[in-house]
Amino acid sequence: MDWSISAAQADMREGYYSGATGILASALAWSVAAGVALAGSPNRAIVVLLLGGMLIFPVSIVICKILGVRGTHTKGNPLGQLAGASTFWLIFCMPLAYGLGRENPAWFFGVMLIVIGGRYLIFATLYGMRLYWILGLALAAAAIGLVFLSAAATIAVSAGALIELAFAITCFVYHRQSLRSLASGKLSS
Repeated sequence: MDWSISAAQADMREGYYSGATGILASALAWSVAAGVALAGSPNRAIVVLLLGGMLIFPVSIVICKILGVRGTHTKGNPLGQLAGASTFWLIFCMPLAYGLGRENPAWFFGVMLIVIGGRYLIFATLYGMRLYWILGLALAAAAIGLVFLSAAATIAVSAGALIELAFAITCFVYHRQSLRSLASGKLSS
């Protein structure tokens, strides 16, 4: 099958609920890490976010299944390779973030905000949604601002949790509105 970019993006949106389930799973990982940091252990929060990060994709697929969505893209969709490549980018950046976090836990969370923000910029192409540009830039801007202000690790990890949660809700609403628009467009045709 020959894929147009818009067809490949539509397949990704359909298969992964426009990525909302992934943002929610990431928000959950950040939230648990924030809870650990707020309980007094920013260093343990680093480990929690790293471990939670490994669960983001499987948790997002479970959420997709609960919502009645495939949780996968169609075989042969060329954007699937881009998604995989962005995952490797994230993995390759983790040792850098961890090393910085050993010096100062807040730096770990700042680096992760920037790295994850950069990955969301790639998702703008994967899903064909400007929302991911805004999310990626919001995470990066938060990281830069928090580092500039020398914010504590608890503030940085909490900011990640809140930003991701807000965008997860926004993406769920967007996806549902898109489905309604698509359904009404098909009905009027």
